[in-house]
Amino acid sequence: MHDGLFADLFDDSHDAFRRECRRFAEREIRPFAEAWEEAGLFPRALYQKAGQAGLLGPSMPTALGGGGGDVFHEIVATEALLHGGSTGVVVGLGSLSIALPPILNLGTEAQKQRLVPPVLAGDKIAALAITEPGTGSDVAGLTTRAVRDGDGYRISGTKMFITSGSRADLVTVLARTSDEPHAGLTFFVVEAGTPGFSVGRALRKTGWWASDTAELIFEDAYVPAANRLGEEGTGFVAMAQNFANERLMLAANGCALAAISLADAIDYARQRAAFGRPIGRFQVTRHKLAEMATKVASARSLTYLAAAQARAGSADMALMAMAKNHAARVAQEVCYEAVQIFGGMGYMRETRVERFSRDARLLPIGGGTQEIMNELISRSLSL
Repeated sequence: MHDGLFADLFDDSHDAFRRECRRFAEREIRPFAEAWEEAGLFPRALYQKAGQAGLLGPSMPTALGGGGGDVFHEIVATEALLHGGSTGVVVGLGSLSIALPPILNLGTEAQKQRLVPPVLAGDKIAALAITEPGTGSDVAGLTTRAVRDGDGYRISGTKMFITSGSRADLVTVLARTSDEPHAGLTFFVVEAGTPGFSVGRALRKTGWWASDTAELIFEDAYVPAANRLGEEGTGFVAMAQNFANERLMLAANGCALAAISLADAIDYARQRAAFGRPIGRFQVTRHKLAEMATKVASARSLTYLAAAQARAGSADMALMAMAKNHAARVAQEVCYEAVQIFGGMGYMRETRVERFSRDARLLPIGGGTQEIMNELISRSLSL
C-alpha cells in the first residue's frame, strides 16, 4: 500500500503495526461489522480486546499504556482497521484519540496516571464533549458554563453529537468559566455517575451507524476542582491543537475509505461479467477506475505531507485543513463511483462500498466544516 512515493514515511514498526491492525480487523471486526452496523452499536468488550492487542493510543506515552509511536502509527491504525468494514467501530474505538489529548497536554501527573491508563487498556471509555446544539463550529459561542462552587464547579449545558457519549466512563468537557469568547474556556473531566450529568438521547445518523453518538446533559453537575484540566481559560489553545490532530485523522479516514472502496471496485470489475466479458474490460470502467486511483493518490499525498510536517514538529494548520477538505471530497467521489461500478449490489447494505458511501458524507462536516476549513486556508493566503 505504501510502496514507492510513500515508503520513506514508514519504518518496520509501522509495517508491523499495520499487520497487527489488519489481523485484528479481519478477526474481530469484519465478521460482525454488518450486524453491529444494523444494531447501531458494537460490544463494549471490543475495547478491551483492542487494548490487550496494543491498538489503542498508538502514539500516546508508553508510561501510560500507549504505543509510544508517532502520527503515522495513528494513520496506520485508521487505514488498517477500516478494512473491517465499519467506520462506526473504528471511530468508536478511536474516541480516546480526541478525549485524552487535553488530559495529556493540560493535566497534572496525578490526573494522567489516574485517568489515562484504564482507557488505553480498554477498561474504560473516554469521550470528548465540545459541540453544542446551537454552536457547531462556532466554538467561541459555546454556552455550557462551569461556575465555581466551593472546592469544585457546577457545570450546566448540553453537548451534542458526542462520539461514545452514551457509555463513556469519562468525558472531557469544554465549558465556559468566564465571558471572554476564547480566554473564558476551560476543560474538565466529568466522570460517569456524577449527579446532574446524564445522557439525553442516542442519535441516529446517516452513516457511522455502529458508533455510539449521543446528546449529553449537564444540570448543575458538580465536578471537583481536581477534575479541572490546567488553569481556567487554558481550554481554547488545547482545543485548537486537538482539532488540528482530529482533522488530520479525518483526512486519513477519507483516504482509507476511498482506497478500500477503489480496491473493492477493482475486484468487482474483474469478477462481474456483462455482455460476455468482465466489466473491467470495458474502457468506460477502466477509465473510471483510473480517475478514482488518481484521486486516491492525490488525497493520500496531501494527507501524508501534512502528517510528515506534523511529525517533524512544523505542523501547518492550513495544510491540515487542505488535507481534510480534499480527502473528504475524494472519499465522497470515489465511494460514489464504487457504488456505480457495483451497480445494484452497490446499493445493498451488505457491501462495504454502500456503507462507506454513507460514512464519507460526514467528513466535510465533522471536526470543523468544509467552510470553516476554507476560512482557515484563506487566512494563510495573505489576502
